This record gives sequence, C-alpha cells and structure tokens, in this order.
Amino acid sequence: MLSAVAASLARHPRRITASLAVLLLGTGVTAFGVAPLAPDAADLPVRQVLEAVQPLSPQLAQAQTEALADFSFKLFRTEGTRSSDTMASLLKRLNLDDAAANAYLRSDPHAQLILSRPPGTNVTVEASDDQQMLKLSMRWAMDDEQTFQRLVIERSTSSGSPKFTSRIENAPYTRSARLASATVQTSLFAAMDDASIPEGVGVQIAEIFSTDIDFRRALRKGDRFNVVYETLEADGEAMHTGRVLSAEFVNGGKTFQAMWFQPAGQDAAGVPLKGGYYTLDGQSLRRAYLSAPVEFSRISSGFSMRFHPVLQTWRAHNGTDFAATTGTPARTIGDGVVEFAGVQNGFGNVVFIKHRNNMETVYAHLSKINVQPGQAVTQGQTVGLVGSTGWATGPHLHFEVRINGVQQDPMTIAKQSDVTPIPAAALPQFRQLANGFRNQLQAAATIEQTRAE
Repeated sequence: MLSAVAASLARHPRRITASLAVLLLGTGVTAFGVAPLAPDAADLPVRQVLEAVQPLSPQLAQAQTEALADFSFKLFRTEGTRSSDTMASLLKRLNLDDAAANAYLRSDPHAQLILSRPPGTNVTVEASDDQQMLKLSMRWAMDDEQTFQRLVIERSTSSGSPKFTSRIENAPYTRSARLASATVQTSLFAAMDDASIPEGVGVQIAEIFSTDIDFRRALRKGDRFNVVYETLEADGEAMHTGRVLSAEFVNGGKTFQAMWFQPAGQDAAGVPLKGGYYTLDGQSLRRAYLSAPVEFSRISSGFSMRFHPVLQTWRAHNGTDFAATTGTPARTIGDGVVEFAGVQNGFGNVVFIKHRNNMETVYAHLSKINVQPGQAVTQGQTVGLVGSTGWATGPHLHFEVRINGVQQDPMTIAKQSDVTPIPAAALPQFRQLANGFRNQLQAAATIEQTRAE
C-alpha cells in the first residue's frame, strides 16, 4: 500500500502538490469562516464561589423518602361514548384496569345512564397511578338552558375493600362569550362549518339581519361576518349555544351591525322590559312583524304566478311557501288573536291570526295545530308544526299576509312595519354596552385575518 502511494507521488508530483494546496486553502477558508468573534475563553476572568451545604439529617432524609414512597399520581382522562360501547370497552379506552369499578357500573341504576345517553357524550374519570377509578363524572343538558345535570360516581377510601357511591346533581351553567369570524365562499352555513361556529349561531345571524339582507338570494362570495356569541358551559364543557350578543355582516360591500340589549326596569304592568337587537347607533332591528314564519329556511315558491303542482295550471300564488321538514315550528310573525284553527279544504290544517290594522296571516298545510280560536298569541310564538296536509306535494309551510282581505308580499310588510325604540332613560347604559361590543367585533375580525395569514 505504501509503495503504491510513493509510486503515485513520484509519477505526479505537481498534481499531488496542487491537491494538497487546495485542501489546505479550503480548510483555511472554512476555519476563517467559523472563527468565533468572542474573546478567547482563557482570557476571561475566573471567579470561584464556595457555598457550605448542610447535609440532611438521617431523620429528615428518611421522612422525605417515605413521603415519596407514599406519593401517588392522580390521572385524568375524557372519552366520548360510542354506540357499540359496553362498560368494559369504555373503561378500557379510559385506560382503566379496575374489575371492581366495572362490576359497580354494570349494576348501579345511575351508572346505566352512561350508555343510555346519545353517542359522543363525554365521560371524565380521575384515576390512580395503578389504573384504579377514583371518580367518574358525566354531564348533560336540560331543557331550561339554566341548569345541567351531572352524574358523579366516587370510590370510597375509608375501608379496605372497594366501595362506590353514585349521585345525580343539578348545577347552573357558566356563561361565557366567544368571538368568531368567517368569510362566505358558497353559503352561510358552509362558512360556519369552516370556522367551527355552531349552526345555531348562523340561524340567529340570519334572523337578526333578515329584514336588511335576503340570505336566500343576496349572499355573495366574499361576504364576511364577525360575531360575539354566548356559550353555556358545564364544568368547562360547552353544552349549549346561547344568544348572539353582537354581530357584524358585510354583504356586497355594505356593513350591517347589531347588538343585543335589554333595558333595565319594568313596564306599567310590572313585567321586565323586553330585550331586542339594535344597531350600534341605537336603531331598533325588532319590527312589529317578522319577515318569515319559520327560522332561516328556503323559499320554494314566492309571491308570484306559478304552475300549480296539484291543479296542473298556471295561477297566481298569493303567498309564500317555505320549504321545511315535517315538524318544524311555524311561528306567528306578530302579536294577534287566533281567528281560526282547524281544517280547510286545500289548506289542510290551517291557522288564521288577526293582527292590528286589519291585517291577517295564514299558516297552512300544518301537521299539527298548537293554538285554539280566540287565543292571544305573541310574535314568534309557535302556532303549529310544518306538514303536508291539504293540497301539498311535500312538507312545507304556505304563508299568507292579507290586509283588508287582499294578499300582500310578506317581505314588503316586514320592512315597512314599525320598530321599537330604546327608552330614553336606558340610552346611557346602551351607549356604554355599544362601545364594548365595537371593541369585541374588532377583536373578532382579527381571528379571520390571523387564520388567513
């Protein structure tokens, strides 16, 4: 090997010398490139620090050792239930190995609620470091939106053998505000899904701005909205979507704003004053009549001429049909008194309501009627459920507005109806809240900007 290297050097002395020069030059350049700019460590001053450390006494060392030996971790885990779950499979996903807990959960009446709740219900456990269940809790919503129920199962540590107890508690929700923002690409609810905003918030936004924006026909790609809404939380878990507190919607370059406000105080009858939505400069968005008798829904046939699907002829359609599933609540668009509630030939189950100024509304093809003749009703009250009775080819609500017996376009009536002003005494409180909502909506707008970046 050495003889071969020597022979090569003898045959190519200049090539070998040049290669070595390049290698050394490259090394020199590299060394120059990474040379530190700080002073040499050997030139830095050195200071010696001496500290006296007292050793632990044998007794204290023993006590700490025993305390560490007795220490145990408490572990927490949450899992959603599945339709195929058994108690054993749920405990396994919760990383528990506890035969006693499994036996108790299969026999306790309260524990049976765990698998009877809808799939996806969250179950939280507190466990020891040896995978034994110390506590289990589960929460579910009530209808009143004020309280929730909580199942609690606890392990007793007072005796040597495992012992469990269970109870069901009622507890109030914790209310908190959430900010969100989104841009419309295809539809309002698609934008809600993309931004992980609850569908109920979208329904409320459509209701709030329904008089100013036709969400069925006027939405455009690039429209955007910011919203502050309330959530009802149970032990930190969001259970309900509450009221939209403030919202801003930009439609076709025009900005609409709204905020919820309920004046303090009572009316002459001692009833708390009603709340409603207002623009941030104090103009009421609550009108005497709603624009639609069902929450945000598709209009399947408007106020115009159409080809009648049953009679197979062209004729005037003196109302508006709202496509909705059977059982959807149909609500009165304004205060009034029920004139008729029963069956009429083409209308099927139908309700007629008399309002002020000789106005009458009609709610037809209902699957169920919820009111009686002579009953007083208030705006938004459910008068029946959508169906397909009478001359109907599918479930929908046929809705009419009549003034002095003549049918009118419901959208026009809603826009022309009166608004409810803010009481003068409540204006200072309103302005203070409005300033806060302006700041919150500006903060919500930054969420969409951050997500886009």
